[in-house]
Amino acid sequence: GTYETICRGTRFHVKKIVVDPGAILSLQKHHHRAEHWVIVKGTAEVTLGEKVYTVNENESTYLPIGSIHRVANPGKIPLELIEVQTGSYLGEDDIVRLEDKYARV
Repeated sequence: GTYETICRGTRFHVKKIVVDPGAILSLQKHHHRAEHWVIVKGTAEVTLGEKVYTVNENESTYLPIGSIHRVANPGKIPLELIEVQTGSYLGEDDIVRLEDKYARV
């Protein structure tokens, strides 16, 4: 998949993320930021802690600071979501990968 920055400020960062059909992102957490995902196309399978649930188009989910999370695309079309990050530090190095299909742990 891909991601692109839509807008960035001192304490927020908005991205458009595309997850390919059948793909899964790394199981991860962040020390300094929370995230809010809004699904704009497709269906997301979200893992948040021990819970796995579905988020459909026009629905959203909140990922608190420090929560273990990931998103997968179980569908046949690309999953598009808008990610709103908020927090005191929003650098890409604030990602603790716990498990990763693509060997980035």
